[in-house]
Amino acid sequence: MNQLTLVLPFALTPSELAADLARALQVPSLGMLLERNSSHRVTEEDGGNRLLPHESWLSRALTAGASDTAPFAPAMMQALGVPQQEGYWFAVQPVHLQLTRTHMVLGDPRSLNLNEADSRALFDLVKPYFDEVGKPLLHAAPDMWFMRADDWSGLRTASPDAAVNDNLADWMPEGDAKRAFRKLQNEVQMLWHEHPINEARQQRGLQPVNSFWLWAGAPAVQGAAAAGGYGAAGTLAVANCPAWLTLLADPALRAATAEQVLALPGDATVVLGELIPVGKAGDWSPWLAHMQQIEQQWFATLLAALKSGQLGSLKLVFSSHLKLAEFTITKGSLRKFWRKPALTKLTP
Repeated sequence: MNQLTLVLPFALTPSELAADLARALQVPSLGMLLERNSSHRVTEEDGGNRLLPHESWLSRALTAGASDTAPFAPAMMQALGVPQQEGYWFAVQPVHLQLTRTHMVLGDPRSLNLNEADSRALFDLVKPYFDEVGKPLLHAAPDMWFMRADDWSGLRTASPDAAVNDNLADWMPEGDAKRAFRKLQNEVQMLWHEHPINEARQQRGLQPVNSFWLWAGAPAVQGAAAAGGYGAAGTLAVANCPAWLTLLADPALRAATAEQVLALPGDATVVLGELIPVGKAGDWSPWLAHMQQIEQQWFATLLAALKSGQLGSLKLVFSSHLKLAEFTITKGSLRKFWRKPALTKLTP
């Protein structure tokens, strides 16, 4: 393999915890990769973006342009076997909203555990209301529906992971159609409120499905890229990623291992998603455990592949809430023996 890009969201640590986390981590392979890089740069979001830094990076890498939007709905539809469509489509994800003392919060979609029967019943209940306002709704998977809204193409939406656990008011769609969206969302919320399906879910210890999240809008252009093939980014592989990103990956590489990726004939980009929920929540104990696993399963293997020449170059793309750090490492840069392995660059 010539080049592998490894994207690890929420690998960067806050400065106030950097020393403690570095002491707790036993990741010698990562320390060597970070210090013996051939190039290193850090960029920072301005806070106004409606995507997380790694999502912006993926949007640029996979669509060759966009950075403040995630125009992935058509590719997700194709990956789910939805017949070729016309118009402008959004992803619609059923979600749980929770009321705190002062504001509404979006629950993590990963914890919803929505099955096919419940999803279909909730979908059938609200579809007539979408049809009534000229917004056709398609059911593609229990956790992934799609809506056509040609006149809402200017709506700026946020990714679910950007909004999770934050004040919902800061992440609602913006643009001329925001009132029309809010009216439709209110209709859905009233229909689902205290519905027998949600009462049964709560009895099973599950969160009620009481709203939906709209995002990833894009025109359904003819010949949309097939899942897993993204030009300069090479083959896309993922592990432990959110549903939308898993859909974009090569179907054979949706629970990828380092050995599988290194065996690919061309360049590849792999995204490891296990740090996203714990990093977003600032839950550092499981973060440490995940990092130790990634050291064993990925960093050590990739370091060995660089040393042996099996891998030509490695690019690490690490992020936090607002920052993105990119490191390029080659077999030649590993010879910089005077650079001792360290984790200081995890806190840019």
